[in-house]
Amino acid sequence: MLLNGKVAIVTGGAQGIGRACAERFAAEGVKVVIADVADSIGNAVAKNLSDDGQAVRYVHANVSERLDVHNLIAAAVEAYGRVDIMVTCAGIIESVPFLEIDEDTFDRTLRINLKGTFLCAQAAAKQMVRQLDSGDGALGSPGSIVTISSINAWFELPDSAAYAASKGGVSQLTKSIAIALADHGIRVNAVGPGTIETAMSSDLATKSGGLDTVLSRTPLGRLGQPEEIAAVAVWLASEQASYLTGQTIYADGGRMPLNLAMPPKI
Repeated sequence: MLLNGKVAIVTGGAQGIGRACAERFAAEGVKVVIADVADSIGNAVAKNLSDDGQAVRYVHANVSERLDVHNLIAAAVEAYGRVDIMVTCAGIIESVPFLEIDEDTFDRTLRINLKGTFLCAQAAAKQMVRQLDSGDGALGSPGSIVTISSINAWFELPDSAAYAASKGGVSQLTKSIAIALADHGIRVNAVGPGTIETAMSSDLATKSGGLDTVLSRTPLGRLGQPEEIAAVAVWLASEQASYLTGQTIYADGGRMPLNLAMPPKI
């Protein structure tokens, strides 16, 4: 087990990539706090993992609200005594043509995706530094923060200006936090998923040619799975990535290096 005995918070952990991260971290022997606003789903995920003998609990938290984030950190410390890992999976995407997107939609996307990442990373880092200052260092490292960016930090779609702006911000924020926390030994890295098979991407199946378009620009020829992103997050949080900070690992099936569409399969 790469992270046995550590304590992790996973925001957006009720479903999708967040849920896969919560499950994978728990399987690695991590005590996990799942944070989300989907209470019934989140509680069910926590119960299922707990019934399997893993230390997992659910906490309601809106990551765009500072008080909720403060209470989330407090709940993790009360439950497990510390915070070693923060994984910021909470996020939304709303597909709206640029000429039609309203201010509320733009603000809501940045508030959850970007501000939420900032609030959670800062609150977790403060707790990690308190642990270090008290002499209660983390098990094997001072702590690790893993954010979730996206290939859309670089590549744009015509109907997702707010999402792209938020994920571009997450990538830059990750670099800034990594530099700021380097003196404490706290590492900060991001995962940049390509198109992952989750509820967030489910509309691809209903749009004419939507899935074919995605696959035409994905050299591996398939959608990614949430578990594949979770595996990268676990590795980034582990000592196997001990000399890595301020980086974004793009798990995208080869899409980032591709300059042309893939040829059609015959």
